[in-house]
Amino acid sequence: MAFTAKDVQALREKTGVGMMDCKKALVESDGDMDKAIDFLREKGLAAATKKAGRIAAEGVVLAYNDEDKKIGVIVEVNSETDFVAKNAEFQSFVLDVAKTIAQNNPADVDALLEQNLFGSDRKVIENLQDKILSIGENLKIRRFERVEGTVASYVHGGGSVGVMVRFDTDDKTANVEEFKAMGRDIAMQIAAMNPQFLDESAVPQETIQHEKEILIAQIKEDEKMKNKPEKVLEGIVSGKIAKFCKEVCLMEQEFVKSTDHSSVAKYVKDTAAQLGSEIKVLGFTRFAKGEGLEKKEDNFADEVASMMK
Repeated sequence: MAFTAKDVQALREKTGVGMMDCKKALVESDGDMDKAIDFLREKGLAAATKKAGRIAAEGVVLAYNDEDKKIGVIVEVNSETDFVAKNAEFQSFVLDVAKTIAQNNPADVDALLEQNLFGSDRKVIENLQDKILSIGENLKIRRFERVEGTVASYVHGGGSVGVMVRFDTDDKTANVEEFKAMGRDIAMQIAAMNPQFLDESAVPQETIQHEKEILIAQIKEDEKMKNKPEKVLEGIVSGKIAKFCKEVCLMEQEFVKSTDHSSVAKYVKDTAAQLGSEIKVLGFTRFAKGEGLEKKEDNFADEVASMMK
């Protein structure tokens, strides 16, 4: 029985097994889909499929910086338990995934899965399936970002939060220790303070308008405030909007590591003056492990009871 590329893709979607293994299974089963699935199960490859539906919200965020090629990568790979996230085999795999992203520049996670893993002649998806089988948990490459240029990065708490910051400066400045220290400090600021925007100009007008509407509604509910002159109220709203921007915009935030600089923007300006160069923060990426994912809620009593049955 003949089979097509669509059959190979369909088998992959059903089993979660790599394309080459699916093709081999269809060859061995003469194109019969059910027999191909049995073939993969017998080989132990399709065992990973059973784990694919399990919640993977632990894992690590890793930031990788290839300074020679001026490429930065931040990637999140999830596991089911924090214990596995600390596994050396798992961490080595995540690093190889980051190097693959840096080297091949895939468009998205699906494209990444079809690339050969760094240091391997097999695809990322095939190596991922191997790890699922050997480690015994569902693993997922969730997201990544790759940038070219001068980058500083920081990973907190063994991979709970990762940050990558992009700068515009000359190569000489980028290699100076004072610049590298500044870059790391700013990445740590982002990890700790979780700004939503780079600066005030990056805040969408609809966000500002939404905040104004909330503030106006609050004023109307305040007996002491609602009868004040319109200009006074406008001034109060403007002041509160400025405070809001100072909280959510990186460059306007107070620099938490030292009081020597009134803001992150001032810290960058002071460092540039010290080094006699131009430094501009272009943007940043912050990944928090498992953010937005459904977490598995374990009931210890139920778990013990199930083990006793």
